[in-house]
Amino acid sequence: MNQFRFKPAAAAVVSGALALALLAVPALADDDDITPKITVSATGTAEIAPDMAIINLTVLREAATAREALDANTAAMAGVLAAMEEEGIAKRDLKTSNFAIRPVIFYPRNSSGQNEEPRITGYRVHNALTVRVRDLDRLGAILDRSVTLGVNQGGGINFTNDDPGETVNQARVNAMKKAIAKATTLTEAAGLALGRILSISERVDRPRPLPLARAHMKGSGAVAESVPIAAGENTYRVTVNVSFALVQ
Repeated sequence: MNQFRFKPAAAAVVSGALALALLAVPALADDDDITPKITVSATGTAEIAPDMAIINLTVLREAATAREALDANTAAMAGVLAAMEEEGIAKRDLKTSNFAIRPVIFYPRNSSGQNEEPRITGYRVHNALTVRVRDLDRLGAILDRSVTLGVNQGGGINFTNDDPGETVNQARVNAMKKAIAKATTLTEAAGLALGRILSISERVDRPRPLPLARAHMKGSGAVAESVPIAAGENTYRVTVNVSFALVQ
């Protein structure tokens, strides 16, 4: 008697086909979902005065050898770190954020304007320090003192909040109220009514860093007066996308 038997390869093909067929069933069901709905987006804001500033202080030194550049940079940064602690900055609020040693390369050209073999003319050592300043009244003096001690580059000031949770929640509430009001206006104009909420998604936008005045970062000498600082208010934004079912 002849019996029909699956070969291993044929069995694998059949099993794979059955699996694909089963996976396709829910996808078809989703495609058949014709629930009428409306999707709206809205942005809510809330303001709060900052209670902390994050600054980036960089010491850049150049010398004929890497050793000389590193020694000069190390001495300057050691003075900056000591000054930060004297200003009341806790060690947990001081963090080296970038360190690099790079050659200074000169690309000469001959009298015909053709490039010649490049050569190393010196070395640069770059050491960046991220500082969290929790006493904003001291921020201007800290910036001035750091420049006096050798900081000659700076990134920016980020006025932020240690715990903005309540402010962000208020922005969420404001965003949802706007989304509901917008959806209600649209549906009423169309002669419909809002049903249950089908989905909600959000995006939280936090305050952006402000550029630091580079006029105080050009030299290594003392600055005559403290850097003027205006912290203002931080605005937290929450954008929500909400889908509602429609009642006809």
